[in-house]
Amino acid sequence: MAPVGSKRGVLERMDAGEVVIGDGGFVFALEKRGYVKAGPWTPEAAAEHPEAGETRQTLHNSGLRSACKDYSQRLTEMFADRAQGQQINEAACDLAREVASEGDALVAGGVSQTPSYLSCKSEDEVKKILKKQLDVFIKKNVDFLIAEYFEHVEEAEWAVQVLKATGKPVAATLCIGPEGDMHGVTPGECAVRLVKAGADIVGVNCHFDPMTCVKTVAMMKAGVEKAGLKAHYMTQPLAYHTPDCSCQGFIDLPEFPFALEPRILTRWEMQHYAREAYKAGIRYIGGCCGFEPYHIRAVAEELATERGILPEASQKHGVWGSGLEMHTKPWVRAR
Repeated sequence: MAPVGSKRGVLERMDAGEVVIGDGGFVFALEKRGYVKAGPWTPEAAAEHPEAGETRQTLHNSGLRSACKDYSQRLTEMFADRAQGQQINEAACDLAREVASEGDALVAGGVSQTPSYLSCKSEDEVKKILKKQLDVFIKKNVDFLIAEYFEHVEEAEWAVQVLKATGKPVAATLCIGPEGDMHGVTPGECAVRLVKAGADIVGVNCHFDPMTCVKTVAMMKAGVEKAGLKAHYMTQPLAYHTPDCSCQGFIDLPEFPFALEPRILTRWEMQHYAREAYKAGIRYIGGCCGFEPYHIRAVAEELATERGILPEASQKHGVWGSGLEMHTKPWVRAR
């Protein structure tokens, strides 16, 4: 993100070629801490235990924290007709704004896939649900909107159309890999359709590991450019290795979701991911499920030169492990 004090919008930053770092690992992180139930993955903690989200954000300690996106992106139709859903979203937006105001972070409000799409595939019904979720984000005046975690590009198009009507910047991410969406629509064609629907930023999130996601977004970028269109690109992958995943990604793994730890990427692998994403022309670079603060710090450290700033958390983390030079054991210092 931009230096503290500028407080420009996401498109202004990306138009200037700046790198925006986003952290979408909150729900998984809070589940591990006992604040979220695996399965529904609805972040009641935003309303029930706001200190949990605040603690999670403070851990980034970068002065450029990404703002609680997953708090406001995980609600779906199951909460659409309950007062609790509005309460959670309002609390999430308030918490996100409070944390974002400490630095130069932006607040995003997001919508994701609805059960209605598969049950009835009614465009009117799906859009009605999405609009209901959107009301809170407009009331709280979020900085930009994300249509996130869509497996079918058609539903994502509908979501983009709903979000675009607000006049706010719109990002759209599909949870797909190189094979495309669940109907076999290629990443390139998916991206073209999303851009034509009105998305300013397109990319992928969740379901696959970082390098798979970079490959997928590169395919999206190629498709958009071939069609003579323009867009910005983003990627928020898993923090897990997924070389053996099918088209539906890590949700089909036998380890999902409680035994994924052996697949976690190291901080060095995250730095490699950040560099490869940047080389691919992606400028919104972040993470989704499994990402912890040290992963985000690794991304920020790798791109410190390009961003013109090193995160505050790096004060306690020497670049490339240089702090080990102070270790009491000579064989550790030698590393």
